[in-house]
Amino acid sequence: MPIDLRSDTVTRPSEPMRAALAAAEVGDDHLDGDPTTRRLEQHVAAMLGKPAALFFPTGTMANLAAIMVHSPPGSELLVDADAHVVNLTAAGVAAVAGVQSRFVTPTSRVVDATDFKRAIRSPSRYTPPLSLVSVENTHNGAGGVVTPLADLREISGVAADAGVPLHLDGARLWNVEAATGVAVADYAACADTVMVSFSKGLGAPAGAALAGTREFIDAAWFTRKRLGGGLRQSGILAAAALFALENNRNRLAEDHRNAARFAELIGNAGGASVVAPDTNIVMIDVRDGSTAEAVARAAAEHGVLVSVWSGRRVRVVTHLDVTTADVEAAAAVMRTVLVRD
Repeated sequence: MPIDLRSDTVTRPSEPMRAALAAAEVGDDHLDGDPTTRRLEQHVAAMLGKPAALFFPTGTMANLAAIMVHSPPGSELLVDADAHVVNLTAAGVAAVAGVQSRFVTPTSRVVDATDFKRAIRSPSRYTPPLSLVSVENTHNGAGGVVTPLADLREISGVAADAGVPLHLDGARLWNVEAATGVAVADYAACADTVMVSFSKGLGAPAGAALAGTREFIDAAWFTRKRLGGGLRQSGILAAAALFALENNRNRLAEDHRNAARFAELIGNAGGASVVAPDTNIVMIDVRDGSTAEAVARAAAEHGVLVSVWSGRRVRVVTHLDVTTADVEAAAAVMRTVLVRD
């Protein structure tokens, strides 16, 4: 089998996780509330320090629902120009929510409070009203970059001064906790609403949760229904998420060490430039005259799968289904490919 480093979503349920799925107590979540899903929602709400949480099949749907509840059509979302929520979601914010995104270009690797503050416009009859600020932590497109707690608190202050809520796209917030040692609840406290994913890093086959006030979650339930996310025996998926939280969350630091090891082994092979990873994502910029597509194709021919992120950038993501030995073997292949292609 190839060594698959395209994403931390490629993991497959372990036998113990499959056993947890099979043994899950279930009900009709849409009618009466699935007991396992309720337990997951209560657990996540407590972990994030929020009054309530709601299970979603995907993080994309959860983020979109949050935006739809926060932002009326015709209003404006302030967001990092390279954020997942507006770049990798099939234009859902525009096409479904009817919300305009105002893209903020960071002065560093990710946007900070100064960047957001600079981008806020004075109210005008010619521009849409600002309704929401969104931050992604870790930031996928920047290479799994962590926004530190102090910076997130400053961003929260900017949103509050503007009179709008802050939504935290925390698909990989578990990785932030693993990298910094700061509890996810401390990061969540900076935001009005938070999305977390169970299928990235934690190894669950699907699922995400949105957390906030009880009133917000009631509104999000209605929005989830509108988006086609009214689930039935969702406890099967919720059981996998619970298993992942209980068994896979504490091992994320291993993925971070493997990412750092991969980056170290690649170095500047073939004139490539490696973005030093904060967490489990390694970005590699190939040399002039080469392309990410050519490098990825050559690596695949030698049994290593990586993602093409842009014309000259390749993304590598470590996860629970690859060992340190796998990572070292993959790095050896990538070094050879980078030198040749």
